[in-house]
Amino acid sequence: MNLYMNLAELLGARIEQGLYRPGERLPSVRALSLEHGVSLSTVQQAYRQLEEAGLVSPRPKSGYFVAEHLSMPALPAISRPAQRPVDISQWEQVLELVRANPRPDVIQLGRGMPDIESPTLKPLLRSLAQLSRRLDMPGLYYDNIHGNLGLREQIARLALDSGCTLAAGDLVVTTGCHEALSTSIRAVCEPGDIVAVDSPSFHGAMQTLKGFGMKALEIPTDPVTGISLEALELALEQWPIKLIQITPNCNNPLGYIMPEARKKALLTLAQRYDVAIIEDDVYGDLAYTYPRPRTLKSFDEDGRVLLCSSFSKTLAPGLRVGWVAPGRYLERVLHMKYISTGSTACQPQLAIADFIAQGHYQPHLRRVRAQYQRARDQMSDWVTRYFPPGTRASRPQGGFMLWVELPERFDTLRLNRALLEQGVQIAVGSIFSASGKYRHCLRMNFAARATPQIEAAVRKVGETACRLLAQDDNGG
Repeated sequence: MNLYMNLAELLGARIEQGLYRPGERLPSVRALSLEHGVSLSTVQQAYRQLEEAGLVSPRPKSGYFVAEHLSMPALPAISRPAQRPVDISQWEQVLELVRANPRPDVIQLGRGMPDIESPTLKPLLRSLAQLSRRLDMPGLYYDNIHGNLGLREQIARLALDSGCTLAAGDLVVTTGCHEALSTSIRAVCEPGDIVAVDSPSFHGAMQTLKGFGMKALEIPTDPVTGISLEALELALEQWPIKLIQITPNCNNPLGYIMPEARKKALLTLAQRYDVAIIEDDVYGDLAYTYPRPRTLKSFDEDGRVLLCSSFSKTLAPGLRVGWVAPGRYLERVLHMKYISTGSTACQPQLAIADFIAQGHYQPHLRRVRAQYQRARDQMSDWVTRYFPPGTRASRPQGGFMLWVELPERFDTLRLNRALLEQGVQIAVGSIFSASGKYRHCLRMNFAARATPQIEAAVRKVGETACRLLAQDDNGG
């Protein structure tokens, strides 16, 4: 990474952490130049990047100042799920979300879709096109059950940024992160086993547990620091938990990044009670700060962490290319993959490997991370402006998902039905709980560039919620 990018990431992190307050004057170009041993032009480039990200604003003859941040709602409360194993429900609500066909007359705020219109994806499209024209047709053959070697080598190199030292042989390419999670769950657990999950939690992982006849034990989760280690320890003492499934970096749906000390403590707990951990890191590369956060896997010394990820959130979900580093469970994961899908489609693997090898992946990440961070602030401002008083919302540290908490008596299933009639869809909160909690919550996607159409859709969500609440208050 260039010097100015490093400096911009450092200053951005300080602003995000509140070390520089909104409206506060930032260090001068000359002072930063001396402090970091870089040229004046490097500092100026860093400030220009922060200005483009909406974090700072220049004032003539006065220097740079932290932007007067858009208003932010209060954070959600710490979750309080029932701390006992439960059979997983909510499949009908999940199906309603995932079977929705793309329609030009519906603004989809509910799906986990990245921005696929970024110009930094054009080299990937060229790679796909070039593969289609090759006479030897490499994309039409079966590949190794592990996945394409060239892609696995590139993934191993990328993993260094998260603190992981992996070899190509440690990795299995999968059909998206969903298959990485499902093969990992089947490699560790059997029907009837209990799996501890953060709460709220990714609906896809929980529906996988449901499909395999397993039970979920939801653990209270803080919107800033993540899963409660104290509650998890009590659960481990009380129940025969076989597995912990967690998303510690850029969590879906809360958006937090678990502090490093808590990640180490979580791994220590898992070692003490001899349970495996499935780590979903699908949004990890989209953290707004640099360097990106370390994975739990990077601290794993005995192979108990199965690290799952994919390119669905960083590049495009239609590629269907994910991967898993299963540690001690490698042979079991390979078997589970063989009996489910066999080898993964070859052409997108080759195209992604070429995209990374040609140096296009990191510039693409830098662009979309800055875009998503700006969009987060804008979406939060709209929630403050249009939603009912007392609404709370997460403060994501990466990715493109916002978790919104309305008054407890509210029903977002009813809200979503009313919104569909107006051409808007959200993700209802109940699908992120094994037992159907969070009916008063919803998740919205802010990956798309902020446009008047997107603002109008968010306004519809807020105004419809206000109207439904008023009806309830009036006995309607």
